Amino acid sequence: MADAPKVEIYLTRSCPYCHMARGLLDQKGVSYEVVDVGADPSRRAEMTQRSNGGRTVPQIFIDGRPVGGSDDIHALDRMGKLDPMLGL
Repeated sequence: MADAPKVEIYLTRSCPYCHMARGLLDQKGVSYEVVDVGADPSRRAEMTQRSNGGRTVPQIFIDGRPVGGSDDIHALDRMGKLDPMLGL
C-alpha cells in the first residue's frame, strides 16, 4: 500500500464513538494519525475549522477530506464506499 491515503482522527480518549471508529479502521488494517483534542485542547479549533464546523469527536479525515464521525464511516462501510476511499 505505497499510495495509501492519509487518515487522521481527532478524538478524546474517553469517547466511545472514537473507540468504535478506531476499531473499524484497525479491523481494516488502516494506519492513521491520532490527534487527541482532550490532551491538547488547542487542536479542537483546528478540528472544527477543518471539518466545516464539526465540534463532536471523532472527526475523521481521509487525504484531508472530512468524512465525519463514527456513524458516518460505519455508514460508508455498509454502503461499500469506505474501502475505495481507504485504497483497499
